[in-house]
Amino acid sequence: MPAYRAEETAELLFNFPDGVSWSELDKQGVKLPVRMKFVDLVIERDQDILLVEIKDPSHSRSQDRERNAYLKRLADNSVLTQELTPKARDSYLYLHLMERDSKPFKYVVLLGLDAFDPDRQKALMFGFKDRLLADIREESFEAWKRKHIADCVVLSVDSWNQHFPEWPLRREAPVARLVPEGVLQ
Repeated sequence: MPAYRAEETAELLFNFPDGVSWSELDKQGVKLPVRMKFVDLVIERDQDILLVEIKDPSHSRSQDRERNAYLKRLADNSVLTQELTPKARDSYLYLHLMERDSKPFKYVVLLGLDAFDPDRQKALMFGFKDRLLADIREESFEAWKRKHIADCVVLSVDSWNQHFPEWPLRREAPVARLVPEGVLQ
């Protein structure tokens, strides 16, 4: 069961057992449609397709200033409207056009907030799922006629492991690559 990191420097590691059908949608280094935003992972289960977006402001290399700015954007819903909703829409549209939409879609947002105190986390998470689902379903002056996302859930690292114990997640800093002296990066 090889561990998966969304990016080379990511600290959140997923373990998917053999037989789980998953793929990276926001793949680095491959040609993707211009101006479309994609979720990190697509996991196909018997009953549905999970669109998984990973946001980790608790990354050990994030500075307090960056973390606090991200928290402010979470609180004022700009992360929701400018990042999360467009990623759900564009990912669904892409998978629909690729004829990979034979099951209901569910949106899973993983927020690595473990660097923040539990009260702050709780305050940020309160009602977030409902606001996200409402925004996904009504991005403009009227609601979409088609409910392209059946449901969503917003999880922390701990709650991910409660919801998906068969796909354990852990935080682990990547091993730094050593560069020989005199070699420019």
